[in-house]
Amino acid sequence: MSGFNDREKGQEAKFARDSELRFKAEARRNKLLGLWAAEHMGLSDEHAKEYAAEVVAADFEEAGDEDVFRKISGDLKAKGAS
Repeated sequence: MSGFNDREKGQEAKFARDSELRFKAEARRNKLLGLWAAEHMGLSDEHAKEYAAEVVAADFEEAGDEDVFRKISGDLKAKGAS
């Protein structure tokens, strides 16, 4: 029974690591996407960093990536940069 428990704990640890890496990768992607969009909107460096943080935060509104893309698309259209 001990071998089964060890395997289960190992699988749980792997799942946790994989989830954390996926979260970090998606947050980095969103930050870079936000910086790219900020550049196209003509924002200054300081405002670009703030905007990138807003894009990262937008990802927590709902499951999936649509919330991020909706925010960036709407902001680009509002600035006439789409």
